[in-house]
Amino acid sequence: MLVLLPNALLIGIFVYGFIARTVYVSMTDWGNDPAQAMALNPVIRWAGLDNYRELFTGFLQGRFRQELVSTIFFTLFFILGCLGLALILDRNPRGEGLWRTIFLFPMSLSFIVTGTIWRWMLQPQGGVNAIPTLFGAPASQFGWLSSTQGIWKFDWNKLPLITAGLVGLILAWVAFQALRDGHRSRGMVAAVCAALLILWALAIGPNEKLTAGPEPHGFNLALIGIIIVAVWQMSGYTMALYLAGLRGVAEDIREAARVDGASEAQMYRRVIFPLLAPITLSAMIILGHISLKIFDLVYAMAGPDNTFASVPALNMYLTSFRQNQFALGAAIGTLLLILVAFVVVPYLGSQFRSEEGHA
Repeated sequence: MLVLLPNALLIGIFVYGFIARTVYVSMTDWGNDPAQAMALNPVIRWAGLDNYRELFTGFLQGRFRQELVSTIFFTLFFILGCLGLALILDRNPRGEGLWRTIFLFPMSLSFIVTGTIWRWMLQPQGGVNAIPTLFGAPASQFGWLSSTQGIWKFDWNKLPLITAGLVGLILAWVAFQALRDGHRSRGMVAAVCAALLILWALAIGPNEKLTAGPEPHGFNLALIGIIIVAVWQMSGYTMALYLAGLRGVAEDIREAARVDGASEAQMYRRVIFPLLAPITLSAMIILGHISLKIFDLVYAMAGPDNTFASVPALNMYLTSFRQNQFALGAAIGTLLLILVAFVVVPYLGSQFRSEEGHA
């Protein structure tokens, strides 16, 4: 205890103490009055959840809402891209050693260096867009980081309906799994919660309005270049995890699955993926929290004022230190902490349950 006490005190002050301070500041009006933002003794008033309400419904915070949607798409494609490249290398392609070196090398670079190099490569008038000219074709005009086009758009006012529906379907699946495994009480609770959420989504959700008018948000094409670069840099880590796990699966198990008539897709789905569940969970946790709080790569590639490629962490920086709206910036930081907690807490819970099971 004496050895751990200094470390515990430092963590308590500089991690959890600052988190508590940030949450407190997010519930004040510090910075909303420009005259009080940088005052020596600012007059700070309690505001409750007003800053969070402003972020989700305020007229001036449309950028944050787009960034939140962009982060969801970015996280999804980032994780799928990293995991997909690792699975491709498991197929023993020709020149596997070379590809392994290519994917592992970027891990030695910082996001700032990577972002600066790729910003040159993805510039509109050169770099990747100039490759077709080597074969006599016209240069590409795609705006890797400057595109203003968006796809898969939805109205922000439909967010409560979409969220309730998705969570309800997830709880229904959890209820089905629990009842199938004999956990009757857990299954019934999940089933009741799923039914209530789906009923709310069908009866009340369509009438809920977050903004005064329609506000479409979707996947901005300017994020494609950033996603490619993020996958290029972090796929090596995922590849190392997966290759270690994939090469640990005995060939006898694969042969047994083939003898039983399993196709390659079925073998991965029914045999290999269940065996690699702990590795998959660990990789998704690490990649997920990196994508949710990514800042430096976007800053280096797209700059701070490119709203079509922006992310919440960049907005938090600009709101806090350029606009001096400390309370609103703290609210964005708190929301990012909650998003990361949604990813990390289930992983920690599964680890604690497994340790209790072994005990």
